[in-house]
Amino acid sequence: AKQGQGRLYYRLGLRYAPRDLKLPASEQGFAVFRTFEPTGAPSDLEMASDGTLRLKAGAEFKVTLTVIAKDDATFVAVDDPLPAGLEAINPALGNHLLPEDPEPRARSGHFGLRRWFWRPTFTHTELRQDRVLLFADDLPAGVYTHTYLARATTRGTFVVPPTKALEMYAPERFGRNASTVVEVASNDGYLLQYFDAKKIKVLGIEPCRSVAEYAMREKSIPTRIE
Repeated sequence: AKQGQGRLYYRLGLRYAPRDLKLPASEQGFAVFRTFEPTGAPSDLEMASDGTLRLKAGAEFKVTLTVIAKDDATFVAVDDPLPAGLEAINPALGNHLLPEDPEPRARSGHFGLRRWFWRPTFTHTELRQDRVLLFADDLPAGVYTHTYLARATTRGTFVVPPTKALEMYAPERFGRNASTVVEVASNDGYLLQYFDAKKIKVLGIEPCRSVAEYAMREKSIPTRIE
């Protein structure tokens, strides 16, 4: 240890677990947004009055992440957790329904210049089982987007943690969107009818009584309401 007069530099950090799973959005240097869009029929995604997203089981969705950097930043990480009922689709495997995957691109621009340009921004991306990670060495002030595909694989109701962007070496500068709830259900039996036609035993699970009754009445899909 050194002795004598001088200026002392130090940093304090705190790790904690939130008491409530319903987290509000927070902007401490970054603003973060996440949207889900169906790649098939518009009815594959519905939003309930309480903000819950209802996704059709087996359908694919385009997930769009938008990060707004209010000032220049370096070594930025974006962590997008997936709800337990969804999995990210790796375009290199060719196991998706679209003829072509939208190539992930980032749109960057500086506030007040009215000039936008396309360029690769995130220098490294990772598709993991439970999340999608993006990394950028340099992130000038501007608006950035990244898209990927995900498939609803497991029925149920899941809490989706917020997407978070932060500077890895200055984590006090961060931003996140609000947590949401995703519900994966069989809906009107559209996808299950093809399995039923192949004499494969199916059982739909749908929380909405009218939709479940339609699946049973019009498509003869046995459906449990829960």
